[in-house]
Amino acid sequence: MTSPIQVVVCDDQALIRTGFATIIDAQPDMTVVAECGDGRTAVDLAERLRPDVVVMDVRMPVLDGIEATRMLAGAGVANPVKVLVVTTFNLDEYVYEALRAGASGFLLKDAPPAQLLNGIRTVATGAALLAPEVTRQLVGRYATRIRPTPGTPEDTPLTPRELEVLRLIADGLSNSEIAATLVLSQETVKTYVSRILTKLGLRDRVQAVVYAYRQGLAT
Repeated sequence: MTSPIQVVVCDDQALIRTGFATIIDAQPDMTVVAECGDGRTAVDLAERLRPDVVVMDVRMPVLDGIEATRMLAGAGVANPVKVLVVTTFNLDEYVYEALRAGASGFLLKDAPPAQLLNGIRTVATGAALLAPEVTRQLVGRYATRIRPTPGTPEDTPLTPRELEVLRLIADGLSNSEIAATLVLSQETVKTYVSRILTKLGLRDRVQAVVYAYRQGLAT
């Protein structure tokens, strides 16, 4: 039997925090290892306990969720922790900042419990929680901010085929759609995606899309 997904829940509202913890602990494949009400404590707990996922609120005292996420999963973090940002604020700016800080997913607090649980499972596996088309729309909207100093395709270590796959990822295509477009098997596409992430030192598809925009490979 595989070990349950270990989760830290961070929200400054005790009622919401307890509700999340109750829902999560009721699942046979999950366990809440800690709860807290501010971002600073979340960082301390996550660094000490090394949970599989941190469920993180945005607006909190001491240290907000975006900065806490950056400290746990941002660029340059040696041993990043997966973060699922959950907030009441349905603002693109928060989504953008959360992903930029290194979050693996983003949910609203009014989402059904099943979506929260699915989000935790998705993030725990290393996948991003945003659908490809949502990722493309979001990152595209902020392309000029993500890519303040455009690079060129020559700046990347990717092969021509890997660049082609990366561009399709940035266009919002799923693995099956990329396979159909390039007339490849889905397993081959998965291999290409894995190589791209490894070569570029990226964690997931969201970061790959951001990279593509920064390097001028997508517009």
